[in-house]
Amino acid sequence: MAPSFNNESSLFNFVVKDGNGVKGLVDAGLTEVPGRYIQPPNDRIINQNAAASLGSMAIDLSELDGANHDQVVKAIAHAAETLGFFQVVNHGVPLELLESLKDAAHQFFNQPSEKKAVYLKGVSPSPLVKYGTSFVPEKEKALEWKDYVSMIYTNDSDALEFWPHECKEVALKYIKTSTEMVKKLLQALIGNLGVKLDESRLNELVGLKMVNMNFYPTCPNPELTIGVGRHSDMGTLTVLLQDGIGGLYVKKGENTSLGNEDWVEIPPIHGALVINIGDALQILSNGRYKSAEHRVRTTSVESRVSVPIFNAPLPVTKIGPLAELVARDGVARYREVIFQEYMNNFFGKSHDGKKSLDFASI
Repeated sequence: MAPSFNNESSLFNFVVKDGNGVKGLVDAGLTEVPGRYIQPPNDRIINQNAAASLGSMAIDLSELDGANHDQVVKAIAHAAETLGFFQVVNHGVPLELLESLKDAAHQFFNQPSEKKAVYLKGVSPSPLVKYGTSFVPEKEKALEWKDYVSMIYTNDSDALEFWPHECKEVALKYIKTSTEMVKKLLQALIGNLGVKLDESRLNELVGLKMVNMNFYPTCPNPELTIGVGRHSDMGTLTVLLQDGIGGLYVKKGENTSLGNEDWVEIPPIHGALVINIGDALQILSNGRYKSAEHRVRTTSVESRVSVPIFNAPLPVTKIGPLAELVARDGVARYREVIFQEYMNNFFGKSHDGKKSLDFASI
């Protein structure tokens, strides 16, 4: 029998506070999207511009160590300067691990709600693990059609002790096997700017690692909802595993008016990982690299999972435009901020495009 809620408060309590999530709604027999999930018309995603041409943007990272090094760096930098998104193959993360990650995500979210709810904010046995739904549901006018579990990496022993047992081992391997790739990508991007950073500074800029497992249940009215609203990521580089269903959209260009935007889909490529530039790298590059504004649509066909690793500066790190770039450009486009303060601002508001960058703007 489909769930019945007397008011928005009872819906909110069921989904958010009691930890049933969107999946709980769907499992209870929901046949139409509740009003709290219906997005304003301008925020809905029309399935358009599924750009097959972006499939050719898969970059072979094995060539970074060969004769084609310069061409690969050029391709990475061009993507970072324009769309802010690209895909990589031969990245060093075992393909069987990618399949195991998707399986583990389904396994976690297919548990009874009470098993997941132990990780809700405020009751989770560790601040390193948080299970939730939407983004900041308390501050959102329309909720996002997504459940998630978020795991912060501090060290291996904490991960194995506190992360959910359904996914802790594969999530930890994901971080470990992608770390070298992330460092190589950052070295290539910073080097392309004509700047040299020492190893300790590079490590600072990707020293905070958080892996999420996102679950987008089937939706009875996908044309009315969104899985994730328009936003950019706060960190340096995001590594994303998406399944074969698709639905990730990226905005082309930064100066388009609402309603005249051009969104393209990043198509799933088997065995590939998606890389996107975050706000911290846009700030460090003094605006040369673009943190990508993106969003996710829902589908009525099949539940979708994705598994991002957010590689961000350590919270105590000061981030601002690199001095060499300010000298060259003649202007600093952003002020220096402590990354913890940037994070507090980012997580304190609902998704709203790239407005998070305003916190560091001059």
